[in-house]
Amino acid sequence: MADRTFTVGTRGSRLALAQTTLVVDALKAAHPTAQFELREITTQGDRSTQPLSEIGGQGVFTKAIEDALLAGEINIAVHSMKDLPPRLTPGLMIAAVPERGDPRDALVTKDGRSLAELHPGARIGTGSARRAVQLKAMRADVECVEIRGNVDTRIRKVDDGEYDAIVVAMAGLERLGVAARASQIFSVEEMVPSPGQGALAVQVRADDLDARGIAGDIDHRESRAATKFERAFLEELGAGCATPAGAHAGFDPDLWWHAMLADEDGAIRRDDGNGVHVVTTVSVRHLWRKLTRSAEQDYDQLFYLEEQMPKIAERVVKKLRAGEPVVPS
Repeated sequence: MADRTFTVGTRGSRLALAQTTLVVDALKAAHPTAQFELREITTQGDRSTQPLSEIGGQGVFTKAIEDALLAGEINIAVHSMKDLPPRLTPGLMIAAVPERGDPRDALVTKDGRSLAELHPGARIGTGSARRAVQLKAMRADVECVEIRGNVDTRIRKVDDGEYDAIVVAMAGLERLGVAARASQIFSVEEMVPSPGQGALAVQVRADDLDARGIAGDIDHRESRAATKFERAFLEELGAGCATPAGAHAGFDPDLWWHAMLADEDGAIRRDDGNGVHVVTTVSVRHLWRKLTRSAEQDYDQLFYLEEQMPKIAERVVKKLRAGEPVVPS
């Protein structure tokens, strides 16, 4: 393994390269004698300017990289976890989920205004149905407008006045060194993130034991377990990028999660306490004491939790579809 050079596949955007550099630096720190080289790969999502829902949604930013991995052209692939379809491609596996970055969504405006401070009917750029539904829950008057392009391009469109604001992942702003452009950071209760948001997936061929071994050394068990729930939630829904759905999980030290699912008319509707039915999201924070971690059994408990995530996600989805609260069993 020490004499082997590993080719790492990535998209060519500035954000993708910054994320891949984080992974490669971690791999080098864990394996100082191993060699790594980057290969930039253009995906369908990079080539097309159409809305993601029109070009297939899932896998448009990952399939070309996975194809190169399966063909043996690269040995390791680095993806934004939220871009990777919940059902893995046969022959491939996620060898590592490094420690997750900030999972929250952020509003970017030209002059630092928050969502509440935007003028009536403000145009907010987002290609995400999930973000649009939750923005409308907070400000029903804003206009959510389709936007494509990398983070730099989107910010430039705000500065040029094409949009009054955009919503992007906070982790992306941080990794690009422009975190100060965030005018407002939404809590995960205000805007439930996309499954896997802020996390990276290090993917390898299942039969490449060397790549599996070195990647496994940078795996962060809590991030892996949390994103496994989120991805299982998405798979259980059968949802794509056009579905207004979100999920975020974590530990403090017990397992907790927030999940939202909107219907075709905009969202699940509930009474806001004043007799007014508003478009909103279902947000759940549930400490599941049966699966509490203990200081002495962190690894074993997290491994058990990871195996239970699909069952937990199935239960949450059933409750959300029925419009019922998710409560402890």
